[in-house]
Amino acid sequence: MWYRNTNHFARGEGMLILDFINVGNGDSILIREMDAQRQLFAMLVDCGHDCLERDDHPPLKDERSCRIYAGDFLKQNGVTHLDALLLTHFHRDHIGGLSRVLEAVTVGELLTTYVPPADAVPLNPDGDNGLVKAARNLLRCVDMYAAALREHPGRIGQVTELVGDRTETLRLTEELSMDILFGEPALYPRQKLVYDRAFQGERNGYDLIHWGKSMNVSSLRQRLYYHGREIVLGGDAYAHMWETATATPCDILKVPHHASLSSTTRKLLRLLQPKTAVVCVAAGRPDERPHPYIVSLLQEMVPELYFTDAVSLPGLVDPVYHETVRLTIE
Repeated sequence: MWYRNTNHFARGEGMLILDFINVGNGDSILIREMDAQRQLFAMLVDCGHDCLERDDHPPLKDERSCRIYAGDFLKQNGVTHLDALLLTHFHRDHIGGLSRVLEAVTVGELLTTYVPPADAVPLNPDGDNGLVKAARNLLRCVDMYAAALREHPGRIGQVTELVGDRTETLRLTEELSMDILFGEPALYPRQKLVYDRAFQGERNGYDLIHWGKSMNVSSLRQRLYYHGREIVLGGDAYAHMWETATATPCDILKVPHHASLSSTTRKLLRLLQPKTAVVCVAAGRPDERPHPYIVSLLQEMVPELYFTDAVSLPGLVDPVYHETVRLTIE
């Protein structure tokens, strides 16, 4: 892995800014190390959905909504280059905004668990392929990912395909480092096989549906270290995957999988002991994300809890309208 050498400041100077962007559905987290107003390093983890308002969710009628595309947020904040872009997995609410991101910025290195073939052609997920909805949805996600790369040549300097058989440790700057943690190692060769076959023209509905059910289990997690503080970004990993020795105490937690019922347990929170938790989720989702029980658990065990969108749960959460949940570490 790479190490970006920067000697702009002495140890203890500088600041880390974390923006959990209100993309509505999905995740997009901007991580910047700053020296005064100067950007020393920038990384984006996931890109949000390609739509601020999903057609399978209730219409967004609240004029106070502050949802914003990740690419537009980068432009608005003067970010023209990302040193790194990390994709945790290939669900649409994590990679759908990739095309807008690549329109807004150049990228030094893309970190991903799958790289489409160089000659990847459109998968036509909605064509006459005889597949059920779940299989079509999987094809649509990987097709959207490949299309964004294909349609923005020259915007990414280096693409690194993560093997997934070991923890990857990256020294990002003098002050900032990151561990990338994976699911079961066998998942990633399986993912490659399924996606490669799709680009080769195969349409095995069983394989596509089976892998679709495994995608969240393959989601990457990250642990960042800065000035003695630790930040855990849980991706869409389910709680039962990492109630292990890897779940050590942290300062900030990005709650996994939009605070669904399977995202978090009392055991996991006891291991992590976060002081601050952020839930990346759209307000008004019809599928109990965030789940009221998980919200109650977080409120009980975490001193500070934030939601990216204006979530309203009567008796639990009042809506707050903002484009980002911004946390700063000095």
